[in-house]
Amino acid sequence: MLGWFPGHMNKARRQIKDALPEIDVVIEVLDARLPYSSANPMLAELTRHKPVLKILSRADLADPERTAEWVAFFDAQDDTRALAITTTNTRELKKIPKLCHELAGDVRADRDVRVMVMGIPNVGKSTLINGLAGRKIAKTGNEPAVTKRQQKVRIDGRVALIDTPGVLWPKIEDQASAYRLAASGAIRDTAIEYTDVGIVTSAELAKRYPDELTTRYKLKALPTYEVPVDNDVDADADGPKKPDFLAIAGFDGYAILKEIAGKRGGLRAGGEVDLHRGAEVLLHELRDGKLGRLTLETPDDIPPPIVQNDEDNQPLSDA
Repeated sequence: MLGWFPGHMNKARRQIKDALPEIDVVIEVLDARLPYSSANPMLAELTRHKPVLKILSRADLADPERTAEWVAFFDAQDDTRALAITTTNTRELKKIPKLCHELAGDVRADRDVRVMVMGIPNVGKSTLINGLAGRKIAKTGNEPAVTKRQQKVRIDGRVALIDTPGVLWPKIEDQASAYRLAASGAIRDTAIEYTDVGIVTSAELAKRYPDELTTRYKLKALPTYEVPVDNDVDADADGPKKPDFLAIAGFDGYAILKEIAGKRGGLRAGGEVDLHRGAEVLLHELRDGKLGRLTLETPDDIPPPIVQNDEDNQPLSDA
């Protein structure tokens, strides 16, 4: 389980909660490569009574067939529409004000539709704001949590946008989501052991996109994974057994990453292989789209709801 809650994110949560009564529509920006994992469940709880436009950003990096599945999945939900875009494509951005008006319903003719833009860090939210405004309004960057405060901007199409800081949630209960977020760069590279992220991601890509992985790194084979005999004792000291993601994927991510490292500058004196170098190569090239248009999850990967105990259901502190 991955947990954190920086002070500026707690402040952002309070700001969002205070502003929501005046909001007509919520835009939630998601990464098209991981629409489930990049959706903040805390934001979903805060905005559950508002119509939502799900923007699947970075659609140019995602698998188009999987993206179509996600759009259909979201469109089937009440008061929800989905639009897959590249946030720098002005033609695609022009569809957003019209969709906001459709979701808002009846709004007085003398005022704009009020739209709050939300999303976790590093999903392209600020790039979207700048594209809609036609000028640089929100600061952008490759590091998570660039936006630190709410910003307001009026755009064409009688829409008033409120930008919010990228907000992560206190605990990522789904460890598979934590690894996907780490692979995409949505959370800092120090949040999870970097080499572990590379190993798990190697196995996942071998399962989902074997041709792209073997072609990019000129791999002769993708070795399958054999579950260790003592695998049943692999558990956190303070929690339940950790999922064996290599067993779930069915491929030996360690062996795959080791071969990638050996081919890409990770071979050291004495034949030692630098797995960290392999992880750097794989994750950076995945994030840059050099392996092709890939999606790390489908709607079928959404886990069943977690049954929470009374302590887990306590509201987050505003302190």
